Amino acid sequence: MSEQSLRAPSSVAGLARRLGRERVWLTVAGILLLLVLTEPPQASASLRFVLVELWSIAPFLLLSVASAAWLKAAGADRLIARVVGLSPGLAILAGAALGALSPFCSCGVVPIVAALLTVGVPLPAVMAFWIASPLMDPEMFLLMVPIVGLQFTLAKTAAAIAMGLLSGGTVWALQRRGLLADALKAGPKGCGGCGGPKLPSGETRWAFWREAPRRALFGAEAASAGAFLMKWLALAFLLESLMIAWLPQELVAETLGGQGPWTILLAGLVGVPAYLNGYAAVPLIARLLDGGMAPGAALTFMLAGGASSIPAAMAVWALVKRPVFALYLGLALAGSVLCGFLFQAVAG
Repeated sequence: MSEQSLRAPSSVAGLARRLGRERVWLTVAGILLLLVLTEPPQASASLRFVLVELWSIAPFLLLSVASAAWLKAAGADRLIARVVGLSPGLAILAGAALGALSPFCSCGVVPIVAALLTVGVPLPAVMAFWIASPLMDPEMFLLMVPIVGLQFTLAKTAAAIAMGLLSGGTVWALQRRGLLADALKAGPKGCGGCGGPKLPSGETRWAFWREAPRRALFGAEAASAGAFLMKWLALAFLLESLMIAWLPQELVAETLGGQGPWTILLAGLVGVPAYLNGYAAVPLIARLLDGGMAPGAALTFMLAGGASSIPAAMAVWALVKRPVFALYLGLALAGSVLCGFLFQAVAG
């Protein structure tokens, strides 16, 4: 058999592996191509939406990627993991509180979470931050008070922290029983953990640029994490654009209007898969409340939609393994429904 015939299968296998690694970009291209063929105006609108959203999130993306790569190159990831691991309870509390005060949406928080996981922050604290972060921030608080009232706004703020604590505490309890030991998929670990450049020693060197191996690790880590997050966020924003176009708010209003305990559960079930931008949701919720919607159902819908909408869930799927992903969705639904029932009992 000739050398050329031996090389051909190897080349085909290599091409297949490369295509497999780029399946996310192929999915994005496939969706856009299908839109071009069937709905050209929507294809243009979706592409513009993706580019605008990626541009708006670029500062967070660059900051998180650079920070994670810097900590990795400096050798500080092990130090951070040891410090945070000294008090899991305080780490969960800090994650929930900081999450509720941070100005990140459900997709905007993903680069930050990826950076935290990459440098070794324990999953319970990260999950508390992850769940709480897209639910409330200072700007949303100020926007909600004049539109839906102080009581509802305070309830949503308290619910964001409570859901963070519930999520982090649940993950901590499961890990103490030997579960969820390996949460991350291979992608977010970066090149430094999969055969790339290695640190010359276990010492922490904050001025990493003074050593060539650490500079190489920084570049490899930043390139790997940046490419990984960029493709998944592009897919998430593309799906988000389609949901905005094809999921009318009037349909949501008709489905969730009314009173009763079943409305609260339905609000959670609808809110988990439905896109709901936190700021755009405020006038919608105000209209539903004026039309007679139960306060608990309104709160549940805002919480479930903010924490685990499909664009955000796509990004979570990219970062963690299936059991953690399923737990993430379950905690978002259970926490939002529980908070809705509690608020209904107080305000109903």
